[in-house]
Amino acid sequence: MHASATVVFVLSVSLVLYFLFGYPLLLAVFPWRHRPRIAKDPARVRPVTVLLPVYNGEAFLRQKLESILALEYPRELLEVLVISDGSTDATDSIAGEFASSGVRLLRVPKGGKSAALNAGIAEAHGEILFFTDVRQRLAPDCLRHLVACLADPSVGSVTGELHIVTGDRQEEADMGLYWRYEVWARKQMTQIDSIFGATGCVYAMPRKLVEPIPPDTLGDDAAFPLGAFFRGYRMILDAEAKAYDLASPLGSEFERRMRTLAGLWQTLVRRPELLGWRDRMWLHFVSHKVGRLALPWLALVALGSALWLPSPWREGVLASAAAFLALAALDSLLPQGSALKRVTSPARTILVMLAASLCSISVFLVSPQRLWKRTRVGAEKPAD
Repeated sequence: MHASATVVFVLSVSLVLYFLFGYPLLLAVFPWRHRPRIAKDPARVRPVTVLLPVYNGEAFLRQKLESILALEYPRELLEVLVISDGSTDATDSIAGEFASSGVRLLRVPKGGKSAALNAGIAEAHGEILFFTDVRQRLAPDCLRHLVACLADPSVGSVTGELHIVTGDRQEEADMGLYWRYEVWARKQMTQIDSIFGATGCVYAMPRKLVEPIPPDTLGDDAAFPLGAFFRGYRMILDAEAKAYDLASPLGSEFERRMRTLAGLWQTLVRRPELLGWRDRMWLHFVSHKVGRLALPWLALVALGSALWLPSPWREGVLASAAAFLALAALDSLLPQGSALKRVTSPARTILVMLAASLCSISVFLVSPQRLWKRTRVGAEKPAD
């Protein structure tokens, strides 16, 4: 029993270490064969439809539309389509205020973001579709950079770089660090060939490459671009196309993370070719994406097998796990500014992300639409 438990423990821990540290190191130092640089053409502009799906977005919509209309892009080539997904607040009337600026309102029955996008795509006239969300502010030159990248015939979709504006909370700094790693990894994979998903609030695709997706899709920012990827096109990150968002509280981040990973499960089921020979970046997909789904399960296997390890290894592993959980539990009791938060907050953040990954399996047990909840951000107060 000890021998079998040791093998299982070593294998599961080795995989955890590979996903957490081995793959990032491989991505950084291995001499990957790089594709040619993106042939951006800043002078090439084409008609663009901005697709903005909104559900009860009155708190952000006016600011967002002002951000879109401030884009440094020829106004005569820009169509702005607000898709109100059965909103019950002032979303529709706010959108109507901008009708004189060329903003169109399309009201559809409540059906979720992907259903709203499908309806918007059917109404779009632009040669390029620019997908964005209601909360994030766009840099004025954001759209120009995205369209310039699509001048490269090898590029089927391009996403911008989302900057998370963190406050003085340690948990926000921890999530900011995670997001900086994600952006770095996307930059590396863009140089190698392609990434696997866009940032939902800032990405663009040629209209001819966009096909409708199932209305219950949780990850439109993967589903639309992957259609182009499997037709031979690249999905890239352009760090010069910037959007800005406020950090979200850890509880809200749990819900957002769970929904994102549930969308990844959904993508795996609907795109099994991601694990096969048709995926020319399969190693990166498994290491960067599938690893996130596997991590909590591997951790549980390691912890379970540790119960049968010989002493003193068993006691050492269990004591380490108990110490980690204690640090995570202590974090919520400490005031902001406490020196201990530098240790307890990362532990709590990691635990929340692992829990979100475990709970993401619920996509197979409940309707995907039940996983959609409004994300609060740091500067926003909860609704009364």
